[in-house]
Amino acid sequence: MEFSFAGEHDDGRFRWFAQGMREVMEKHGHTWVSDPDQAALVVNFFPGSNPRPFRRRSQAVFLTGVTDVQGDFENHMVSGYPLLIRSLSNLLVALVDGGNPDPDVHFVTPEQGHYVLPGNCDRTHYFESVYRRLEPLATSRLVINNIFDDDLPEDLRNGDEITESISRAGRKLDDLELLPAPFPMHEILSERDVRHLKKLYGLGGLSYGNLSARLDAKRFWMSASGVDKSNLREIGRDILLVKDYDEEANAMRLSVPPGVEPRRVSVDAIEHWMIYREHPEVGAILHVHAWIAGVPSTEFNYPCGTYELGVAVADLVREAREPARCVVGLKNHGLTITGRSLDEIFERIDGRILKTVPMS
Repeated sequence: MEFSFAGEHDDGRFRWFAQGMREVMEKHGHTWVSDPDQAALVVNFFPGSNPRPFRRRSQAVFLTGVTDVQGDFENHMVSGYPLLIRSLSNLLVALVDGGNPDPDVHFVTPEQGHYVLPGNCDRTHYFESVYRRLEPLATSRLVINNIFDDDLPEDLRNGDEITESISRAGRKLDDLELLPAPFPMHEILSERDVRHLKKLYGLGGLSYGNLSARLDAKRFWMSASGVDKSNLREIGRDILLVKDYDEEANAMRLSVPPGVEPRRVSVDAIEHWMIYREHPEVGAILHVHAWIAGVPSTEFNYPCGTYELGVAVADLVREAREPARCVVGLKNHGLTITGRSLDEIFERIDGRILKTVPMS
């Protein structure tokens, strides 16, 4: 993967950090490019007092924000999360003086995860540890584009019993009260930045997990991205029919009703597609931002919507004693749960859900 730097990477401490990051990235086989617009991973340096975003030209670009923070950083939601949002980053790296020879490194994720790397280790170990946190971004490929074919069969344009089960499951998901802790996006971001985020990631209203259910051997219904899961009604906008993954275009292919302006399907569609294709006995899949104690988990915190996360989850489903009825953890993010039906899944997890995902 090509990587580049943007922002104030030639200034003081940022210059030192950028040099160490370039060395470790190139050591691991990544290619430096001078033009950030030609990179798949951009490391954007900005002072904490002025979190200026780097504006991606493509949805497939990952952005890591590097900033310096003066004073207390004990409450990362107060000190770091607004900087993550203002800088439009996939990951925030905050350099904080902690009394060590080098600055402590605080990592803040969109899922509100927070990890700390103390600055009391040798330089090689220090930057290798930083790289391990960036590696999932540096090695991932987003699959969030959609190809819409207005060929949905007429008898499915108003839905069927399977879409009714998805609507019912959406209301059950709402009852679990697993909404992520909200942040005041319109207070933190300008209107221009809000529009930019929505364009990049198809952000809409409430979105706190996703649901899908098999239609036949190759197709499955799935909830759309950025919609209120408690009110899934309209076919092509709230619930979509996924029929394939187009590898050449790196996009999910969907059947939609003619005359409907469709929404994007959930970013986890590639993961669900992999599971359904490999396991004909899986009839439904639920993803929640929650946890169940003792479940096997992916090794890396791959970003949502990436091919690599889909492979990691599919690998764990394959290893399960009963792939059609298993629970897989997505490290620092949530759960993917397979079942014969969505109703059966909710019966199995009743009373077992932990609302807080453990971070590591």
